[in-house]
Amino acid sequence: MVQGIIGSELAKLIKSAKVPEKDYLIVDVRDEDWKGGNIKGSRNYPSQRFLLEVDDLVERTKDVPIMIFHCALSQERGPKAARIYEETCNALHDADHTVYVLQGGFVQFGPSYFKDDPELVENWREIIW
Repeated sequence: MVQGIIGSELAKLIKSAKVPEKDYLIVDVRDEDWKGGNIKGSRNYPSQRFLLEVDDLVERTKDVPIMIFHCALSQERGPKAARIYEETCNALHDADHTVYVLQGGFVQFGPSYFKDDPELVENWREIIW
């Protein structure tokens, strides 16, 4: 079952001793709106191509215990991708993942309070936000 994670919890995870792409992976499914900045260490899997790439993502992350998905607001693309990922993962592997959706998406995480922290946000473009 897909769960929610709030920005401050994600920030703690990123700043912990956990290793991105080994202990957790942040999957950003924004499309063109990805260009204004991103959560540090996240991987962009645009929603327009997500169905074509989900099998590869599942295979590459079968040993990653925590998966966090988001889009701009995490109201449509992020939650949908998280559900597709979880269903595909369950069909292909007997993996033990915890799948989260970042509440409020990048719109809340980036500009609200983390845009000035290089440990959390990279490639920030103020003109876009």
